[in-house]
Amino acid sequence: MGEVILEMKGIVKSFPGVLALNGAGLHVRRGEVTALLGENGAGKSTLMKILTGVYKKDSGQILYEGNEVEFSNSRQASEAGIAIIHQELNLIPHLRIYENVFLGRELTKSGGLDIKAMVERTRELLGRINVQLDPTREVKGLSIAMQQMVEIAKALSLNAKVIVMDEPTDTLPEEEVNSLFGIVEELKKQEKGIVYITHRLGEVFRICDRATVLRDGELVAELPVGELDYDGLVRMMVGRQLTEQFPYTESRVDGEVVLRVSHLSNEFVHDVSFDLKRGQVLGISGLAGAGRTELAKTIYGALPVDSGSVEVLGKRVSITSPTAAIRHGIFYVSEDRKGDGLVLSLDVKSNITLSGLRKITRHGSLDLRAENLICTAYKADLQIRTPSLTQLVRNLSGGNQQKIALAKGLMSDPQVLILDEPTRGIDVGAKKEIYTLINALKESGKAILLISSEMPEILGLSDHILVMHEGRVRGQFARGDATQEKIMATIV
Repeated sequence: MGEVILEMKGIVKSFPGVLALNGAGLHVRRGEVTALLGENGAGKSTLMKILTGVYKKDSGQILYEGNEVEFSNSRQASEAGIAIIHQELNLIPHLRIYENVFLGRELTKSGGLDIKAMVERTRELLGRINVQLDPTREVKGLSIAMQQMVEIAKALSLNAKVIVMDEPTDTLPEEEVNSLFGIVEELKKQEKGIVYITHRLGEVFRICDRATVLRDGELVAELPVGELDYDGLVRMMVGRQLTEQFPYTESRVDGEVVLRVSHLSNEFVHDVSFDLKRGQVLGISGLAGAGRTELAKTIYGALPVDSGSVEVLGKRVSITSPTAAIRHGIFYVSEDRKGDGLVLSLDVKSNITLSGLRKITRHGSLDLRAENLICTAYKADLQIRTPSLTQLVRNLSGGNQQKIALAKGLMSDPQVLILDEPTRGIDVGAKKEIYTLINALKESGKAILLISSEMPEILGLSDHILVMHEGRVRGQFARGDATQEKIMATIV
């Protein structure tokens, strides 16, 4: 058992109308990885924001290296030796990678910036996690997975004693996850204390020494991982037993081809063809960078088409913008719900109705009664947990934000629903609710294109699976023929 370097106990924090934390706590030991677990809304992020000075606690105590502390801002926490890798990417897009890594801590030489030293140090940091990126490249051109790796390098540049990793593997392919785990093991050898926040419970048993579980803002348990099993961990997190992790329903509709993509090509995808039928879930598998999201955005009109065609219900359509896609019955739910899926500064009902304002407009004005009725129905049907429809979306958990993004998509009455990483960054309970919703949409006759980096998710929900690599379809499998081994063999 390592020495306790950080202890948080009896932490209470309230927001207007919400008791976010009520006696939450955490112990972090040198040379150990502590998993901080709980459903979305359990209080994990709030607890970490209190630790790093983003929020001020109402009561409780924080002891760091034996001394009581309370940081006023994240810079103070960083200078004291507490680094955090945020779940929400915290990079400045128009700056270069090395500029982001050393932002606010620039290296200098003879009174000026030592650019060469920062570039070389950044290259070294990226190399430690097996990432080959040009440090002088701008961040805005990077995928979400690569931006996450830059965040990790940024945290590694701090000689921190406590490192908080908030969903660090959420967008990473398996080989990069293994690289990250190698870095975590090295940090443990250096006696770093690591707080590891994840919804991927398999990672807890692979990399963590202890687990701290929060539920509804309260501390439920702190136990060695060796004393836990998967089902017991889920019960502690959600307060109930979850059965059948991936519910699957056979299609009961006619199977008419709703979306036909023929030889679609551009800078990112090459000669892609497939049919998507009514009441079908077509899964698209592949490693990060395989072209899955680019394919979705090409179909949706966010990226240009160089050649090939798209047909909806047998009619060839020209989709040159997302507006045109929505008009033709296609809606894309982005993998980056906070970046381009939702407007975080607006409330719940405003986000839901953005894609279907025509439904609630009467003689040029919003029909507020119709808006409220529609949003109330979506809130009930999708089990969106919010104090009210006027709650700002940024104040809700990731799972509830994802449900709002889905409601926004359904508001447009799509024939085809493209779901890009629909359970990224949400907890095991909310995932089950999303899976049940996908099956309900399928049974109602929606045609669903499902993109996911989680192999069990693709295998568990899909009727048919396409495997992509380097922008091309490398193989396809019927549900009964698909296995994880076959898919990975096709990829490599």
